[in-house]
Amino acid sequence: MSEPYEILSLDELERYPDWRHEGPELIPLRRKLGLRAFGANAWTAGAGKEVVPRHSEQSGDEELYVVVSGRATFSVGDETFSAPAGTLVHVEPGEERQAFADESGTIVLAVGATAGKAFEAREWDGVVVAFAAARAGRTGEARTLMHELAATRPKDWEGAYNLACFEAQFGDADAAFEHLRRARAGAEIDIREFAREDDDLEPLRSDPRWQEVVG
Repeated sequence: MSEPYEILSLDELERYPDWRHEGPELIPLRRKLGLRAFGANAWTAGAGKEVVPRHSEQSGDEELYVVVSGRATFSVGDETFSAPAGTLVHVEPGEERQAFADESGTIVLAVGATAGKAFEAREWDGVVVAFAAARAGRTGEARTLMHELAATRPKDWEGAYNLACFEAQFGDADAAFEHLRRARAGAEIDIREFAREDDDLEPLRSDPRWQEVVG
């Protein structure tokens, strides 16, 4: 019988560069621990680099950020403040937030979930892991992971869209456009404007099929 607990050290866990942002590396705690009740991940960055990417939680998640080591400067809404190690920052879903590391080795832990709703992983952290593996030359391993992630939520358009981004960067245009068509057909929203601004899809824009699928 396995132990009913697990002990980890953030310093010993693998880090994955987030290709969407300059600076932060993801420490994917949710995937490592198999968390099912809430989301939890950590970010680390060097001095002057973004350690919490700018975003607001349209998912409805409220989040608690804990500065585990180093020091960060947080911006939440219109407020900016210094956050040394030991600082806890609680942010409501709709508020835009961002943080920069003030010291090398700064680590920020983020924990979140939506009040009154069962937690459901959206697998964005797995996508970061897959892209990092592909950029490290492990494209086959990364592609397998991307398909596994998409299969966990087959009714959601995001899985097919992420596969389109992946194939645009690391595969072939035929596969990318196939996934992009599936994403557009399965989405409840019009994803074309979103796709037009997505740098991951840049390799597809010179293809004649771009106008057909995205316009």
